[in-house]
Amino acid sequence: VSNPADVVIIGASFAGLLAAASAHRAGARVTVCERDELADDARIRPGVPQGGQPHVLLYRGLLTMDALLPGLHQELIDAGGVVVDTGNVAWLSPDGWLPTGHRIFDVVSLSRPLLELAVRRRVLALDGVSLWTGCRVQSLTRDGTRWQVHAADQTTLGADTVIDASGRSSRMGHWLAELGVAVPEPQVVEAQLGYATRRYRSPHGRPIDTGIVIAARPEDPVGALVFPVENDEWLACAAGFGDRRPGRHDAEFDAFLSALPHPAIADLIATLEPVGDVQIHRQTANRRIAYGRGRDWPAGLLVLGDALTAFNPVYGQGITVAACQADALGPEVAAPLTARDTCRLQRRLAKVADFAWSLSTSEDARYDSCPQQPTRAQRTLYRWSRRANRLAVGGNIACRQTMGRVYHMMLPPQRLFGPAIAVPVLRSLITGVPSPLPPPSVLDAVTPAPGDRVVSPPPGL
Repeated sequence: VSNPADVVIIGASFAGLLAAASAHRAGARVTVCERDELADDARIRPGVPQGGQPHVLLYRGLLTMDALLPGLHQELIDAGGVVVDTGNVAWLSPDGWLPTGHRIFDVVSLSRPLLELAVRRRVLALDGVSLWTGCRVQSLTRDGTRWQVHAADQTTLGADTVIDASGRSSRMGHWLAELGVAVPEPQVVEAQLGYATRRYRSPHGRPIDTGIVIAARPEDPVGALVFPVENDEWLACAAGFGDRRPGRHDAEFDAFLSALPHPAIADLIATLEPVGDVQIHRQTANRRIAYGRGRDWPAGLLVLGDALTAFNPVYGQGITVAACQADALGPEVAAPLTARDTCRLQRRLAKVADFAWSLSTSEDARYDSCPQQPTRAQRTLYRWSRRANRLAVGGNIACRQTMGRVYHMMLPPQRLFGPAIAVPVLRSLITGVPSPLPPPSVLDAVTPAPGDRVVSPPPGL
């Protein structure tokens, strides 16, 4: 690019860092403004209150991040991330245990702070990318054809393009109002999910390279998961909807896990040593805003990540969507954008999130704690996918693998209606569905052997 654009990105979130990598790849000069002071280690930072909770990196997200930052995949493994075959995870769905032993994708399981540190280091090593920490952006103004980004410390940065990647706490609505631009009303779907997480250390050596998931269902709106992470540790997360949300106290956390439909996670946790306290998080509403649709939308202003579309995090879509949105910025971000180009690009960013939004809100609408009712189309899709899932737990590997690949965004959602699922689903309307498979043998490797249980004091002592 002969005259590269100056791009200022607000927020060093995954969305912001990956957008910086994408803009750098296009040839822009990039400055990332982050309100937190960032340490050069893997610690939870104030601007990410959910930093201690598990973060799923779907396979599409892993591939996209590795394309933006070549070599990152292996670097995560070298840093201690655990390679997990998603086809070998012990997963208790609402209809029964999904079959294991049939490879789908190898993902990397690690804590969010370690993942964020690895991404941040790689992005800051790029020529022409700089990071300003402790920089709280207060307002945006226009100076001719360029933006002026004003920080609380009186610093002002000039930019051709401004990208808001500041997450759920974004002040874009306030800034637009100050500029006289119409602010769209957000669309919100809230199922009142709450979750609690605790980190554990294994006294018996390195954890097995798999995890356990017990999925919630509308009839019994509680679930949990446990996965290995770096340093031979585990992250265990309990989740519940409405008045079934888990509490922050140790005894409440243990009791919640013990009351789940299957004892596998509680039995595993009983063999582990806690590392730190239980951490809760309840900011889980699905929320999106139709930015860039009005005629008054200004040139060179973009919004992505959670600032644009935030999902119920229990479905693990946020990081992957942010990575795909960053990738979708394309080469045009390296030159000043016209208003028309900006609106077109903003609509492209929104479209990236459409499938994840549909999945997350459709699932949440099934719970009594969600005031929004599912649409007819959502009810039809749910009945179809539930039938396919019943075939999967009965041993239909094609249904299991296709649904897994769609969930990991490696296949378009239309493949849920392709021959691999449609043929057995339609046939089952005549023949019925098979009985569910027994619990997978992988549980034997994860759950404790006699004598491995860690004895804890009774609640209240």
